[in-house]
Amino acid sequence: MKSDGRSELTLDMQPWSLYLLRNERNALYTGITTDLSRRISEHRGHSGRGGKFTRSCKSLELVYDCEVGSRSLALKAELRVKKLPKSRKELLVARHPDRRGLLEMLGMAAGDVE
Repeated sequence: MKSDGRSELTLDMQPWSLYLLRNERNALYTGITTDLSRRISEHRGHSGRGGKFTRSCKSLELVYDCEVGSRSLALKAELRVKKLPKSRKELLVARHPDRRGLLEMLGMAAGDVE
């Protein structure tokens, strides 16, 4: 059981989303979650549950989100996005691809990863 009352089994059954936030310095933060509104609230709040990067940010804007499926796939996609140069991340934000387009941009064919 997670500290917030959710079970691990429930988390694995929920679809995972990849998201990007932009801060006031125009930097991009990449993360994954099963509950986007809760996670963004954690980032914006002072609960201490936001990412280290976002704790010191005065403003955060959701600039991209996409439901990708399993936790495993979301983790792989997150790692690939984090390794992209900023110019490629900006392209991802500008194109705002759906799941299939995101996986293609990251070189991850949906059938190959799940």
